[in-house]
Amino acid sequence: MELTVSTSAGKRYAPMPKAQHWLLGSFLPVRRDLLGFYTRMFYELGDIIRFRGLPGLYWHLVLHPAYVEHVLLRNQHNYRKGKVFDGPIGLITGNGLLTSDGEFWRRQRRLMQPAFHRQALFGFVATMVKETEKFFPDWDARAAQGQAFDIAQDMAALTLRIAGLTLFSTPVSDTADTFGRNLRLAFDFVGLKMRPTLPVPLWVPTPANLRFKAARRRLDTVVYQIIEARRKTPNPPLDLLAMLMAARDEETGSAMSDQQLRDEVITLLLAGHETTAITLTWAVYVLTQEPVVAEQVYDEVSGVLRGASPTADNLKQLPYTRMVIEETMRLYPPAWGLPREAIHDDEIGGYHIPGRTLVALNQFLTHRHPDFWEDPERFDPERFTPARVAARPMFAYFPFGGGQRVCIGSQFALMEATLVLALLVQRYRVRLVPGHPIEFDTVFTLRPKHGVRVIVERRTPQ
Repeated sequence: MELTVSTSAGKRYAPMPKAQHWLLGSFLPVRRDLLGFYTRMFYELGDIIRFRGLPGLYWHLVLHPAYVEHVLLRNQHNYRKGKVFDGPIGLITGNGLLTSDGEFWRRQRRLMQPAFHRQALFGFVATMVKETEKFFPDWDARAAQGQAFDIAQDMAALTLRIAGLTLFSTPVSDTADTFGRNLRLAFDFVGLKMRPTLPVPLWVPTPANLRFKAARRRLDTVVYQIIEARRKTPNPPLDLLAMLMAARDEETGSAMSDQQLRDEVITLLLAGHETTAITLTWAVYVLTQEPVVAEQVYDEVSGVLRGASPTADNLKQLPYTRMVIEETMRLYPPAWGLPREAIHDDEIGGYHIPGRTLVALNQFLTHRHPDFWEDPERFDPERFTPARVAARPMFAYFPFGGGQRVCIGSQFALMEATLVLALLVQRYRVRLVPGHPIEFDTVFTLRPKHGVRVIVERRTPQ
């Protein structure tokens, strides 16, 4: 690959890979290994790269923290999620908070915000702890037998239950033929749809389309059951679902339809469990590889909790455990890429960005940018001490996005991950099964392709 910078009518365009297919551009390497291709291009071409895909299709990869800040914050009103995101994700979430825009999005965001305020979050701690401790008998039995298991599956089941109970007062099951499995199947389908590929309409009866539509029907069944049960419940709990059902349109006075409720419920179940489950899975993997870090977490947790269950008051006493979660999300950001579409012409880093062009941000690579992270591949929780955080550009680290559309549940996720990891480390030592392969699955979120198979050992009670 060679650096090529094009100019046209006084406009300077970002460098492009020179060795591209005459017709398909970078389509083939993107199709084979998007993350690997982006990584190579970053180290060869720098902080902003222009790609050509199919004829007439161009997009930019933007990696410097200052450029990310421009897109997500300083000039955020010129960037929207666009069809490359809203179209595929909307196949699952409809017009929920992830995909809605304009005044409807602002109204929904204002409506939901109280459920994620600090005091509301502290009210969720007991549920998060209780649901985690329900896994102890099973983990104890596996420990006694030396039985290996995939911690990724348990984390997905746990975080789904927590999301259902805290946000909707409903225990969402994660059996093989219901919500969790079908949500992951839908994720994979949507992830492929977000890539620059030949479009195949959903109405075409391909095997992939048929599998996706069947999974979506099963997801809808679960969500509509939650809504129907709530409508029949006298004196329902004052949770997020209650807020949504009580909301009224300012102009018409009408309540949300079942379709609107469905879109928000499935959006929040999706966002409220998938990324946290992945973060916890990677955190457990990291602790199997970093015994010094693992023991430092244990020393902090055991010193603070002394064998008891954590409370909201304990969270501020577990700074190192929280830093382990944050460093995990640096190296293994669950949402590893963030697409935006320029509405009007813009300029980033001195390069022209035409309106209606896709701009791809990439947490995985920005979080490893050698200009901002010393020895970037090394796991070091101390990167997240207050002093070191303050010394870095804001958007050198953005696992939850940024600007007005920053993830509404970021503090929910960090609190939950910290509590679950503290409970796990307090009770168990964890070892990776020897020879178990660890590879990235980047189809949608950044999951371990083969899960993370571990063996747990009960610690001696102190």
